[in-house]
Amino acid sequence: MKYFILLSFILISCDLRKRNTELTAFHQSNEKITFVKLDSVKIDYLGNPTVHDIDPISKRILFMEHKETSQIISIADFDGSILTSFSKWGDVPDSYGNLIAPLKFHGSNSFLAYGSKGFLTYNFEGKLQNLVKHSESPNQGFSRIGLGLGLEETEDQYLYFNPSSQTIPNSESRFHEKHCPLILLNPKTGDNEPIISFPETSIFRNGKYFFSSAWEPSYTVSGNLIYIVFGVEPTIYIFQNTKPHSLVSKIPLDLPDYRYYKGSDTYSDDVRFFGHSKTSGKIRNINKLDKYFIIAYFPGYERLDIEEAFISKSPEEARLFWDRMREKYPHRIAIFDTNGDRLNDFEPKGLIASSMVLRSGELWMMEKPNEEIEQDYFRLFRVGLKVEHKN
Repeated sequence: MKYFILLSFILISCDLRKRNTELTAFHQSNEKITFVKLDSVKIDYLGNPTVHDIDPISKRILFMEHKETSQIISIADFDGSILTSFSKWGDVPDSYGNLIAPLKFHGSNSFLAYGSKGFLTYNFEGKLQNLVKHSESPNQGFSRIGLGLGLEETEDQYLYFNPSSQTIPNSESRFHEKHCPLILLNPKTGDNEPIISFPETSIFRNGKYFFSSAWEPSYTVSGNLIYIVFGVEPTIYIFQNTKPHSLVSKIPLDLPDYRYYKGSDTYSDDVRFFGHSKTSGKIRNINKLDKYFIIAYFPGYERLDIEEAFISKSPEEARLFWDRMREKYPHRIAIFDTNGDRLNDFEPKGLIASSMVLRSGELWMMEKPNEEIEQDYFRLFRVGLKVEHKN
């Protein structure tokens, strides 16, 4: 069950360990920056829900209960009431097939499903409003389901990550040279157009080999620009949001104690090669709120912990090791200004860092579920950025 508590942050001091419930930082203009809890939504629900989207305008939350033999879609309001529940999975006439991306609110009384059968629009009662089939078969080998991992709207189309090349495998040296990590989806025509190549300066163009998910992008759209971070690489690349989507500039991210995989000279099927997907630092999400970038990231393991990760263990030893690693290396949040200056870095205690979504100018996050106690509700919180000028 998923809870959502708003901000209990670590106030980063010089030893990165001093804790506080409010985050403050100062930068060169003598502004004081604080995160504040602005709003929350609590929904009574017993189960294991996955939140897909939130809409502050219609005051609706879209979530699903994903089970092995069923997928139940539910829509709740901001008062915490579940308004309706239904299924569009399996052997039903208006099924979306296999879900490729999280469900997305689409208009004031409908939502969009990007599935193997096409782009399907349903109203809040579950009635199919529109179906546009794919112009060509999409790559269904991988999907990312959850808040903060979905479609990014750009005018009347959507950005999404392009799982892999259908012609060049990741094991070939040409993969990162030829592959476009994003696709532009058009739900009116069914088209999916690969866009944006890895820049020449990217580590993915250095001729080395990477585990398959190393480059998975985090991205956000603001105005006429697309901001992208390619997986493990700590750099924001800024592209035009119009064809030909040219590279405008880049901003290196100075993340403290960030340890990431820089590639191998050879491709390997060995577990030590693919195992870096668990141990390498990686950017999980990016949002731009006002003039600040908010980055969610996993910091990566220290060398000795990487070595221990690949040592043979009993099931109990493995469980204890991974529990210890999760406690030692929590996901973190870093805040940068548009010049690339890091204003703060902290662990968002009680929140799922990667779940950040920006909706109608509001930043929402999910609360981490309590793994010790089964709870019959979950919560989301609206997070505000407060800037105060010193006298």
